[in-house]
Amino acid sequence: QVRLVESGGGLVQAGGSLRLSCAASGRTFSSNAMGWFRQAPGKERDFVAAISWSGRTTYYADSVKGRFTISRDNTKNTVDLQMNSLKPEDTALYYCAAKPGVSEVVFRSGFGSWGQGTQVTVSS
Repeated sequence: QVRLVESGGGLVQAGGSLRLSCAASGRTFSSNAMGWFRQAPGKERDFVAAISWSGRTTYYADSVKGRFTISRDNTKNTVDLQMNSLKPEDTALYYCAAKPGVSEVVFRSGFGSWGQGTQVTVSS
């Protein structure tokens, strides 16, 4: 398992941008697929984006496709989520997650390591 700490959340107006970052500890980061999930009040936690261990393959929820970009730096043990054109419905607690795997195919389930989350609030 890896330990994950998110940062970069905050309050932003609709149409604005935020960049979330997730710092991972542990020597196995580069052999983990990484993901971002979010949970709005009263709702279940939803998949947002994922990236393969190499960074070559990315996946996005339809609701964020074209607006969000996930990236990783295996030399720094970080994974980022650039969020543009934010909407009020993007308001949620955002979680970073990891799961072992060196395949370019990353399923949305099976993530076993989670951070504590960072709050993103988008005002209208």
